Amino acid sequence: MTGRDETDELREETITAYDVLDGPPRRELLALVDLAARAAGVPFATINLFTSDTQHQVATVGFAGTTVSRADSFCTFTLETHEPVHIPDAREDPRFADNPHTTGELASVRYYGAHPLRTPGGVVIGTLCVYDEEVRPVISETAVELAMLADRVVDVLELELASRRLIEVNERLERSNARLEAFAGQVSHDLKNPLTSLSLSLELLETEVDEQSDAQVTIARARRATARMDELIDHLLEFASTGDTPRQEPVDLGAEVAAVLDDMGAWRDTTDITVGALPHVTGDRSQLRSVLQNLIDNAAKFTPADRAPVIAVSAAEVPGAHRIEVADRGPGIPDEHREHVFAPLARLDRMVPGFGIGLATSQRIVEAHGGRIGVDPREGGGSVFWVELPTGAAS
Repeated sequence: MTGRDETDELREETITAYDVLDGPPRRELLALVDLAARAAGVPFATINLFTSDTQHQVATVGFAGTTVSRADSFCTFTLETHEPVHIPDAREDPRFADNPHTTGELASVRYYGAHPLRTPGGVVIGTLCVYDEEVRPVISETAVELAMLADRVVDVLELELASRRLIEVNERLERSNARLEAFAGQVSHDLKNPLTSLSLSLELLETEVDEQSDAQVTIARARRATARMDELIDHLLEFASTGDTPRQEPVDLGAEVAAVLDDMGAWRDTTDITVGALPHVTGDRSQLRSVLQNLIDNAAKFTPADRAPVIAVSAAEVPGAHRIEVADRGPGIPDEHREHVFAPLARLDRMVPGFGIGLATSQRIVEAHGGRIGVDPREGGGSVFWVELPTGAAS
């Protein structure tokens, strides 16, 4: 296919808004493409997005993603017809028999399945594709699962887009000294809807997958993470919009850190993280988990790309408070920026993904609990983010 038409332009505008072509594959998309491969029982799967003449493989399983000519792509047929394709042997299908991905020039595809990625506005931006170099029968249940996962890919992209747009709104509000409460209603609508859709689809997918399969573990982890995120959004929005004091309930910080690490999934396997004994405190469990998640996530994100994150979570008793520390081996924070990092929308390194609201939110939560939060340099390099929570009625 050559040239550009209005459909190509609309597709490229949509993909540009999603901001997914550059940078490393996103963890959420990698998890979904892994589920697709497991559901189909094949070694290869990919999420393909299309510009006018190029197919971009933005997340893959079984091989390294790259860009290929749209003219040579199997998925061009799905892109143009907006219909799923499932074939047991590409050599027997006249649409694909002479394709270089079939003949061995580029690959030796035999079994192939693809489902369109359709946005809420009806724009087909690409495909969720599974394939094998062995002939396989087409199974109707696989087609259904692939369709559900394709919808979830779009949900992830929409969720991230909504988050970025909300940050842009918040920046305008900050410039006019508007309060964070004006931001909360939009967060509830734009984030909760795709999250609810994702939760329902994971529940349905769980019933379709064999109980003994490895995919059940991945799905269960995704469901737990979704439930925690839903609860977290509810509680944080309630706090942001009403300004009420946090709930007062027993909180096992060790269990909350374990939940945060569980949400990390495969990312945890590449992270050297040690967790010491952590105290029980009194406060809002979801809000305090958010603080821990922000600090651990930042410790990993700001580690230089050429080495694995090294993180230590520990606790100590100080006069009148429990002190919790999250230490990393990142680049550290200059003295003049240590207070600034807790300001809304503050970002010292714009090469690292994020919006600059995590630490500001954490500070607000900790102060609402009557505590303090700060950062110190770590001996040997890196930073130590610390939180002090009053002992109060802690158990």
